[in-house]
Amino acid sequence: MTTHKTRASSTAITTLLSLVGLVAALQTTLVVPLLPDFPHILGISDGDATWLVTITLLTGAVATPIVSRMADMFGKRRMMLIALVMMVAGSLIAALGGTYVTLLIGRGLQGFTSSLIPVAMAVLRDVLPKERVAGAAALISSTMGIGGALGLPAAGVLYEHFGWASVFWVTAGAGLLLLLGILVVVPASVSGTRGRFDVVGAILLSLALTALLLGISKSSAWGWTSPQTLTSLAVAAVALAVWVPYELRTADPMVDLRVSSTRPILLTNIAGFFVAFTAYANTMATTQQLQLPEITGFGFGLSAATAGLCMVPGGVAMLTFAPIAARLTARFGGRVTLTVACIVMIGACLFRMILDDTVALIIIGSILVSIGNAMAYATLPALIMGAVPITETAAANGLNSLMRTIGSSGMSAVVAALLTSITVEVAGHAFPAHGAFTAMFAIAAVGALVATLAAVFLPKPPVPRTAPVDADGPSVAATVPTRA
Repeated sequence: MTTHKTRASSTAITTLLSLVGLVAALQTTLVVPLLPDFPHILGISDGDATWLVTITLLTGAVATPIVSRMADMFGKRRMMLIALVMMVAGSLIAALGGTYVTLLIGRGLQGFTSSLIPVAMAVLRDVLPKERVAGAAALISSTMGIGGALGLPAAGVLYEHFGWASVFWVTAGAGLLLLLGILVVVPASVSGTRGRFDVVGAILLSLALTALLLGISKSSAWGWTSPQTLTSLAVAAVALAVWVPYELRTADPMVDLRVSSTRPILLTNIAGFFVAFTAYANTMATTQQLQLPEITGFGFGLSAATAGLCMVPGGVAMLTFAPIAARLTARFGGRVTLTVACIVMIGACLFRMILDDTVALIIIGSILVSIGNAMAYATLPALIMGAVPITETAAANGLNSLMRTIGSSGMSAVVAALLTSITVEVAGHAFPAHGAFTAMFAIAAVGALVATLAAVFLPKPPVPRTAPVDADGPSVAATVPTRA
């Protein structure tokens, strides 16, 4: 009876935390189908509209290490509840405000949900049987890509039938339901790590990320050599130069950079960064190109809802290939699976560069990117957990999630720069040129190549080696771990 109850509880927790991860990922693509219409609705520029995506990713990048650290200090369930309250508040502010400023504030608050994924993985480690942790973590990790893909059609349909504010009302409702679910299902945890919260480290990292993304995203409007762009990039560089040695020196760092100094963690984090960087190009580009007017010569004039529905096959592919990747990892190891996933993404980006003459070809290319993305996201937690002791799993997964969030943020800023700087004028209106999309996937392919190299150079996992047989006695049934 006790065993049955434990299994039921484990299933409920895994299901709930997977839904939490799904809703968290939805926030990154929530307004992507609306971007072509927001300049007209709000009276803003195209570059300003893209900040409704970038601000969410930026907040997520900053919130992830902060919330993860505070979860260790003050309790995981408590911090998950706080992050969801921030999301609900942001959704209500965006829905009720109706202006660019209120939307920007609301989208910033929604970015706190990015921190839910590493905290959810830490909860799994605390409450699930050891043999179920890896599979459940892979499922939650893959929701980062699945939710991002499925958010596009959902937002498009809501916008088409009920207006843009309905998107935020729905997320507010979903957040409230998840709050209730966490209170009922997830057990309260006690404070685990004692120490001082790293306020200085949090401020320095926030400053560095904000300045970096501001400089990249506004470079097309300011100019790459303008004082504003150069100042932003210089501030980012100085802040990072101060932050890194400070984090290495302080006794209670916000991000334990020593955890990332070993070869397996360092290379896995590099791969995670560039996988997210590459995948987000597909997310941002697909609906944009499908919604461009046909008079551009390469757009298809689809509505936001229809363009979003074109992303559904990619989401289905991710749901299909995430468990396949988990099985491949168990059979061949994470290094092989991640390498295959990254190679698939390279091929998919090249496909998108060359073959985008029809809606069907764009959907096929999107599916290929999604397959590689799902396989990579499902594999990364296994690589992390296999390289660190159980006491460091939460911190290590939090850092990997941070790298993925920064990767998505970087591509979001790159997309904004490309779409606003490489343009074509048609019928008196400026639209992104086809070359902007080609350049986007060329850059994404380079990112996937870097991720592939990181995966290839991951150390091979230990393999058992049978000890020598004693000539004067029976065989010794011991095994000695060695490096292949």
